Amino acid sequence: MDNIRKENPKEIIVGEEKFVVYIDEDKLQNRVKELAEQINNDYKDKFPVFIGILNGSFIFMSDLIKSVTVDCEVDFLRLSSYGDAKISSGKVRMVKDLNCDVNGRDVIVVEDIVDTGLSIQYLGKLMENYKPKSVKVISLLLKPDSLKHEVKIDYIGFEIPSKFVIGYGLDYAQKYRNLRSIYILSENGA
Repeated sequence: MDNIRKENPKEIIVGEEKFVVYIDEDKLQNRVKELAEQINNDYKDKFPVFIGILNGSFIFMSDLIKSVTVDCEVDFLRLSSYGDAKISSGKVRMVKDLNCDVNGRDVIVVEDIVDTGLSIQYLGKLMENYKPKSVKVISLLLKPDSLKHEVKIDYIGFEIPSKFVIGYGLDYAQKYRNLRSIYILSENGA
């Protein structure tokens, strides 16, 4: 893990697997600002509630909120479908519920990554119980080739291939979230 101490290493070795930079910090920050600008235009004169899905979305959401200029509220939900694995278990469960009331409010769900779509499908059903005025979903990453459930993502940062990624909030067994870029599992291994 010593190579993570460098500010922006070109590659990370995790066990016997090699991850290489896929989306660098500058590209991430530029895209986050573009997404915030879209939200600023779409929610002008509104007071949305941003709901970050923990743990993965916290860095993305933090950077996004810094560039959002409309009045807003922030809350978090925590779901679990991965545990420490690289592949979803196929079952979603809520670990932490909302603290705010979203009844009649405009909600923006903030996800780090949409893979199979299972968590977004679960969130859609959950949100119906809360009776918001509207619900939109923003995801930093989308793996279109991995989708197994029909879901609507309103704001997409980047479409990526169906490969495992870490960094910028995304983890591998709860590690590597603090990387400033997004790293993808290398074809060449280590």
